[in-house]
Amino acid sequence: MKIKSSSKRLCTIVSKTLVILSINFLVTNVNGVTVNPLPKPQVITWGEKGPISFPEEPIVSKPENDILDFAWQRAIDRIIEEKWEPQTIEAEPPPYPPFPPKIGPQPNPAKKKRDFFDRRSDFKNKKPIPNSTPNIHLNNVEITIKDLNAELQHGVDESYELNLNEDGKLTIIAPTVWGALHAFETLTQLVISDGKDGLLIERTVKIKDSPLYPHRGVLLDTGRNFYPVKDILRTIEALAWSKLNVLHWHIVDSQSWPLQLKSYKEMTKDAYSQREIYRPKDVQTIIRFARERGVRVIPELDMPGHSRAGYQQIDPNLVACGNSWWSNDDWQHHTAVEPPPGQLDIVNPNTYKVIKNIFKEVAAAFPDKLYHAGFDELQQYCYAYSQYVSNWFNQNSNATYQDLAQYFLDRAYPIFTAKENGGKRIIMWEDVFLSNDFAAKNVPKEVILQTWNEGINNTKKAVENGYDVIVSSADWFYLDCGFGGWVGNDARYDQNINNGLTTFNFGGNGGSWCNPYKSWQRIYSYDFTFNFTIEEKKHVLGAEVALWSEQSDGVVVDSKLWPRTAAFAELLWSGNRDEKGRKRYREMQQRINEFRERLVARGVGASPLQPKWCYKHPHECDLYLDKFPKGFDNPI
Repeated sequence: MKIKSSSKRLCTIVSKTLVILSINFLVTNVNGVTVNPLPKPQVITWGEKGPISFPEEPIVSKPENDILDFAWQRAIDRIIEEKWEPQTIEAEPPPYPPFPPKIGPQPNPAKKKRDFFDRRSDFKNKKPIPNSTPNIHLNNVEITIKDLNAELQHGVDESYELNLNEDGKLTIIAPTVWGALHAFETLTQLVISDGKDGLLIERTVKIKDSPLYPHRGVLLDTGRNFYPVKDILRTIEALAWSKLNVLHWHIVDSQSWPLQLKSYKEMTKDAYSQREIYRPKDVQTIIRFARERGVRVIPELDMPGHSRAGYQQIDPNLVACGNSWWSNDDWQHHTAVEPPPGQLDIVNPNTYKVIKNIFKEVAAAFPDKLYHAGFDELQQYCYAYSQYVSNWFNQNSNATYQDLAQYFLDRAYPIFTAKENGGKRIIMWEDVFLSNDFAAKNVPKEVILQTWNEGINNTKKAVENGYDVIVSSADWFYLDCGFGGWVGNDARYDQNINNGLTTFNFGGNGGSWCNPYKSWQRIYSYDFTFNFTIEEKKHVLGAEVALWSEQSDGVVVDSKLWPRTAAFAELLWSGNRDEKGRKRYREMQQRINEFRERLVARGVGASPLQPKWCYKHPHECDLYLDKFPKGFDNPI
């Protein structure tokens, strides 16, 4: 059926005939177009006809569906509001003249290096494809959805096809509503200003698109520092723009418990303040807002490690070592990797009664079929403060800490997977299986492991053993890294002279354990299934970047996440290689610059990646003039 777009424009009118004037202000790339959508679609084919005028109120034929209607109108509103003028251009750098002879004293003759400029013909600027075809006017939009009832859950089909033909008809075909939402986001990056008061799409175009991985997420930690709801919603909006589909919400941690529960109202006494609490209506607002944009919200209540705040308000005996000195200065007695310490008492029987009540309420609030149960960074010495655990070891003289980990898993896992609680599939950090000193002995194969240590090595260990995996390798995907230390009274900074050795202050990590800062190029270049077999790759469900929040909150979240996360989004959606298998970070530079400018225009405080001079001088800011310099792992 044909329906009219609904919003402040109450009536749909027949497409207005827009007089498309020559758009000399646009410099086209090798495809004859200036737009450069991110993530890059899997297959995008530009035609020769165009430009095509785009009316402010296109006639649209689509099935009735609230999510679809709202998303379409959001896209149209954004297109009209932005009237986007491309901020970057993609072209080859100019054919520089050969290097002149060096002046002044000459060094000893050395072996002649290959001159990049022997291949200057490769670097000639491409001229715009002239537009000699008649103007075309977009007449109508036809949207077809095969399954309107597909749930927004892991593995749902998110593919779509978009086709704008020379008759001025735009068709969008998607198996599900969620695929159509991605098509709309692509469309918002195809429509630009005509240089006057109108809009256009530069060429006819065909797109066939789908993600490489079903799980493409961002972990946001609201336990160490609080994020107002408005900042979480803005983050979700940006996730949707970049076709990411998961917000992994690490809600609580040892430092604070901001989640209000009906079962244990006293837990929010450990929120930072009464203003820094997520009430049930806030949680539902976040989940609803995300669903409208095709983003799933997966909660994490980390346990039994990182567990102090909240639980101690129910019963202090639920928490081991909660009042200990975390003891980084006397490592044999350390009880936590960061302050404050606290781990759930694994042997206290009341622990599992509390877990059951909390999980029942949380599972009911979050509709996603995945739930993250934590299980990372457990410290053995913490349980020296537990009488329950001490007695258990005395009664089980041959028991190890691996047995203690299994004790917890055997009691908590059935609670998480119980049918009365929705039968969730559980995600846990890799530690439950790969920890050197606190792994369980028998982790069910249904558990999804989230890897974060040792890069590809730990991911490969998990998939080799038959586990499905979500990759969050700290060396590539931890966005909190590289900002220095946050613990106080740190005398390691007190070194003013570089003695030529690698020290904390000179060449060391400078207080950031996962140094260096993860640039977009580092993120984008990560082949996290490098040298995996075909069967092993099937176990990799996707990946997440993580923003742990010791030094982040709602004030800085935009600049910490964006635009680096957009590079991650493309990596997970269509990969980082061209049709010949070559890393495509060279062509990605202008695409991510352009996307950064869109983010800023839409109210997201994304960090700049380059001086704007580079926007108008493509590839003149590159480190290598060679188009495809060799990397360490990849000869092409």
